[in-house]
Amino acid sequence: MPARHASAERPTTVRHAREHRSGRVLRGTALVTVALLAFGGTAVYATYQRLNSNIHRVDVSALLGDRPTRAAVEPGEDPNAGKDVNILLLGSDSREGENGDIGGRVAGGMRSDTAIVMHVSADRKRVEMVSIPRDSMVAIPTCRTTSGAETAASDYAMFNEAFARGWDAGLDLESAAACTWRTVEANTGIVIDDFALVDFAGFEDMVDALQGVWLCIPADMDDQRAKLHITAGNKLLDGKTALAYARSRHSQVSDGSDIGRIGNQQRLLAAIADQTLSKNVLTDWSELLGVLSAATRSLTTSMGTTDIAGLAYSARGIGTGNITFMTIPWGAAPDDPNRVVWTDEADVIWANVARDVPMLTGTKDDPGTAATSAPTSGATSTPKAGSTPKANTTPKPRATKKAGRDAFTLDDNTGSC
Repeated sequence: MPARHASAERPTTVRHAREHRSGRVLRGTALVTVALLAFGGTAVYATYQRLNSNIHRVDVSALLGDRPTRAAVEPGEDPNAGKDVNILLLGSDSREGENGDIGGRVAGGMRSDTAIVMHVSADRKRVEMVSIPRDSMVAIPTCRTTSGAETAASDYAMFNEAFARGWDAGLDLESAAACTWRTVEANTGIVIDDFALVDFAGFEDMVDALQGVWLCIPADMDDQRAKLHITAGNKLLDGKTALAYARSRHSQVSDGSDIGRIGNQQRLLAAIADQTLSKNVLTDWSELLGVLSAATRSLTTSMGTTDIAGLAYSARGIGTGNITFMTIPWGAAPDDPNRVVWTDEADVIWANVARDVPMLTGTKDDPGTAATSAPTSGATSTPKAGSTPKANTTPKPRATKKAGRDAFTLDDNTGSC
C-alpha cells in the first residue's frame, strides 16, 4: 500500500467533503457507519460471516435490569425489519498494548469520552447521529456488573462517569458499556437496542484500509497533546493523523472544549461516510473486504452477525441528505462553566428519536421552518432541588454549519478551503 501522510494536497479536480455535494466521531461510530453504507449486495452480506471471528461479541442483557421493551415484528431479511433501531456507539481510551503507543500511557482504569446515539429509521431512509458531550451533567442510575457488585447512583454527575463506574466495579467492557447504556436510557427515554465500541488501533487501521480520508482543514492546527500538526487545505489524512484530528481539542483554532473536539469527530465521520459513498469502496471487492477486516479487528459489540449485516443491507439506499449529525442541545451548567447541561430542546430531540420521526422536527434546525427567534443572552436557569438542571438557551442562527454546534447532513458545508 503506498505511503500516505497528512500533508498530501488533494487535486483540485477531486470533490472534497462538505463543499460539492448533496466525521472524534471515531472507533465504533466510524465502523458501524461504514458497515451501514457498505453492505450493498448479497455477496457482501455473505462475506460478513467470514469477518465474524474478528468481532468480540458480549451479552450485557443480564446487566441492564428492567427496561422498556419493543413490540414484536414479523421476521424478514433484516432481523429488525419494520422497526427503528438505536445503537449506542462508544469510543474507548484504553491504553493497553498497541493503544498505549498511540494514545499515551495513563494510570487507572478504562474510560470513554465518545458516545453517540445512532438512530436508523424504521423505513431505513434516515440515519441520525446524536453526540453526547462527556461533560454533560446527568442522572446516573445504579448499575449491575459482571462481578456481582452494584455501582452507586447519582442525581447529578458527568455522563462519562457511567462508563468509568461500570469498569471500575466490574473490570470489563460488559459492565462499563451496560452502565452507559442504562444511563442513556434513563436520561433520554429512548430504547437502546445494542452498543458497539472500537479502540484507537482499530480506528487507525480502518482509515488506512480506506487509503486515507480527504478532509478540508480550514486553518493550521498544532496540538501537542493530540500529536497533531497539520496545515490548512484539502488534506488526505492517514489513520494516525485522522485519529489525532479526532482527539484534538487544544489547537490554536479550538476553544479547548469537548464540544470543539466533538465537532472534529463529526466532520471526520461525515468525510468517511461521504468518501465511502462516492468512491469504489462499495463496488471494489478487495477494498471493501480490507476496510471491514481492519475495522472489525478491534470491535466489541452486543450485536450479532446477522443484526449488523441485515441492518446494513436494508439501509443500503439511504441518501446523503438523510444522514444527519448533531450534538444534543446544551448550555453551560449553572454551577460550573466547565460542565454542560442539556437544554429544553434536547427533550424535543429525544422525543422525536423515540417516536421515529425526523429528529429535528419542531426545533430551530427543522428544515421545514425558518429560525426567526432572536438570540438570548445565554443565561441559564437555577436547577431545582433533586433534578438535573437544563440550560435555558436559544442558540443564534448561523449562516454556515459548524460541526459540533449545528446539525448538518452530508449535503452541507462544514468547512471551506
